[in-house]
Amino acid sequence: MTATRPAEFTRPGVTILNSLPAHDAEALTAGGNQALIVLGEQVYQLRITRAGKLILTK
Repeated sequence: MTATRPAEFTRPGVTILNSLPAHDAEALTAGGNQALIVLGEQVYQLRITRAGKLILTK
């Protein structure tokens, strides 16, 4: 799966999307289809569906 960024949103001299970190979902799931993401004390589940969509649940 190749990550592509949507059309860039720009304002004079600043490209917003190019300044954001990008992460490969398949790398986050170590080649599987699920990963846990921790934010503070909350744990979220990231899942890649068979259709190649991402679902993030708490």
